[in-house]
Amino acid sequence: MPSDPRAVLTRPAPAPDATVAYGDHPEQVADLRRPAGTGPARRLVIVVHGGFWRAEYDRRHTGPLASALAALGHPVAQLEYRRTGQPDGGWPGTLADVLAGVSELPRLAAEALPGEVPPGAPLLVGHSAGGQLALYAAAVRPGAVGGVLALAPVTDLAEAHRLDLDSGAVSALLGGGPADVPDRYAACDPRSLVPIPARTVVIHGALDQQVPVAMSRDFVAAERAAGGDVRLVELPTCEHFGLIDPESPAWPEVSTALRSLA
Repeated sequence: MPSDPRAVLTRPAPAPDATVAYGDHPEQVADLRRPAGTGPARRLVIVVHGGFWRAEYDRRHTGPLASALAALGHPVAQLEYRRTGQPDGGWPGTLADVLAGVSELPRLAAEALPGEVPPGAPLLVGHSAGGQLALYAAAVRPGAVGGVLALAPVTDLAEAHRLDLDSGAVSALLGGGPADVPDRYAACDPRSLVPIPARTVVIHGALDQQVPVAMSRDFVAAERAAGGDVRLVELPTCEHFGLIDPESPAWPEVSTALRSLA
């Protein structure tokens, strides 16, 4: 593992093969990567990046992850969305963008990469706050999502607010706490939306200092109790960023989980 786990956030990656727009706003775009190899086309993977929904973190830090997913034979779309600190970011723009992107990217990717994107609902890979967004999209767009790989996801927004994760990140997203805007929490908190109507694998490192692993344990237990199709993979020596780093010891678990969904 690199000496600084955050090194993946700034590691250079090959340029995307294309960039498409799913809306009129400059942030409503996605970078596309062609699948490697010559075998049958695999399911489209949409990567939903994390960064606690904040403007300072964009899709570029998932370049190494997206390149590695394409190397596994998947066409990949790195979804961008409006974030807090930007005009129209937060509620409801951030959430609306992810829903629009998930709906439009299968068509847009198939047009931009002819013959390389098979029909069928895409798989979503969401990291951290992107895990919340991926699970939200799967919950409110049944049938539009073929499966979710949630990497260290924020699965309980009310608890994340109580813990003050990333110094008020959830309040910035939703415009207040659960007592202030309860309807917003009810509408998009994965913990409130169980069971998620898509096969889901949650991977979380026990050493995570950004999103506590207990959150994933509680979410998976609630999802199973509600009849959801979910599996938890807990990695005892992994922290938060190794899950999106193809050079980390966690990568075989990530790739294996994706294959199980595909």
